[in-house]
Amino acid sequence: MKLITKIEAVKPATVRKTRVAAYCRVSTNSDVQMVSLRAQKSHYEDYIKSHADWEFAGVYYDEGITGTKKEVRPALMQLVKDCEDGRIDRIITKSLSRFSRNTTDCLELVRKLLDLGVTIYFEKENLDTGTMDSELLLSIMSGLAENESVSNSQNSKWSVRHRFLNGTYKISYAPYGFKTVDGQLEINEEEAKWVRYMFAETLSGKGTTLIARDLNEKGIPSRKTGHWTSATVKEILTNEKMVGDCLFQKTYSDERFRRHHNYGAREQFYAEDHHEPIISREDFEAVAMVLQQRAKEKNITTGDGKYLNRYAFSGKIICEECGSTFKRVHRYQVSGSRVLWVCKKHMRDKSACSMQYIRDDDLKLAFVTMMNKLIFARKEVLVPFMQALLGDNRREDLLRINELEQKLEKNEERRRSLATISAKGYLEPALFNYTNNTLLQEAEQMQAERSALVGSINGSLRKTEEIDKLLKYVNKAKMFKEFSDEP
Repeated sequence: MKLITKIEAVKPATVRKTRVAAYCRVSTNSDVQMVSLRAQKSHYEDYIKSHADWEFAGVYYDEGITGTKKEVRPALMQLVKDCEDGRIDRIITKSLSRFSRNTTDCLELVRKLLDLGVTIYFEKENLDTGTMDSELLLSIMSGLAENESVSNSQNSKWSVRHRFLNGTYKISYAPYGFKTVDGQLEINEEEAKWVRYMFAETLSGKGTTLIARDLNEKGIPSRKTGHWTSATVKEILTNEKMVGDCLFQKTYSDERFRRHHNYGAREQFYAEDHHEPIISREDFEAVAMVLQQRAKEKNITTGDGKYLNRYAFSGKIICEECGSTFKRVHRYQVSGSRVLWVCKKHMRDKSACSMQYIRDDDLKLAFVTMMNKLIFARKEVLVPFMQALLGDNRREDLLRINELEQKLEKNEERRRSLATISAKGYLEPALFNYTNNTLLQEAEQMQAERSALVGSINGSLRKTEEIDKLLKYVNKAKMFKEFSDEP
């Protein structure tokens, strides 16, 4: 009998499709941008499904988010989490600037995803992390995206500044007493009546602390915390919007997108009669005079001098151990009261600072002794000190500043030449960006050194001015017999 061997048909091995997801983002939540976002989502869905060997793994999108940090984009973070869970093999995105505008974040995300076996394709730059031999190109391209972000920020700031100048800027947040309607400030009568109450109470003689207490007792909530304090009341009493004016650019963002209060670092714009006022100019100016008079009576200053200077040594005695200032206090005993100066940190927590108190009489005696020594030995002490401040070190610093200025000019010329060559097409964009970034880093280092030197010279100049005043005083002064609080 013949032996027949049956050969079974070999089934083709099942090849798993590549699971592909897309990521897209728009910077604002305007109607135009939302349309753009929907178009991107539709494009990526069709694009991924058109590949037979790809499996659609979804479209991840962030809308209305302008931050340059990855942490503020929830959809991107969810995309990374799904990659960690093994649900995605490949990501497609429009460009590096859509994926990340921060070089460090971009490199970090790419490395993390590559470790997970997930590749990324950037359409605009035609950059595929799955075929890259080095991170250099990605670093250069993400640097370009970061510069683009800074450039866009500068363009946006220019646009805002232009709207400040022509009066078309729309305020997004209304202060207490107002509401915004189509970008315009309108009076909120429910809050405005309490604004008028604050001004009336101030003019009747009440202080901001008492007014805040009254509002809290009446159950009137503040806008932010619901609780009134002296500071929140004063903020309203000094806000120019209450009289119908508007000061623009009270805060600003630096090159690293950090928000700061504007104390003269940026130009400000003041618009009179910008909106309907709650308070008349007469009342607003009268309250301003009341606040100024109270501050003058208590010798209160703003800015760096926010403390009471009722006594000659207030704010001038520094603790050698912890660096805090000393406070004048009364200690009552059976034999009578004593005036002492005590470290503020020691008063709050004795274990944090062991500095002991100083008797007021001892402090005054030490001051008189010191001044008499300066009067007697002014030529041996103050004159040499003045000469040292005006000596060779300062001249060397000035020469170094001049040298840095010249180097910064040459650096700027090189960047301009580089931009011209690149604009004519003689230089690859990647090479241009790499060289330009190097020059920018050099310029930033030189600017930092120059700023430090200028600050040092300014500090020496201030010391020189103070020593000059002291010299003029001791040259005419007579020896002290006792301490006097009079200037």
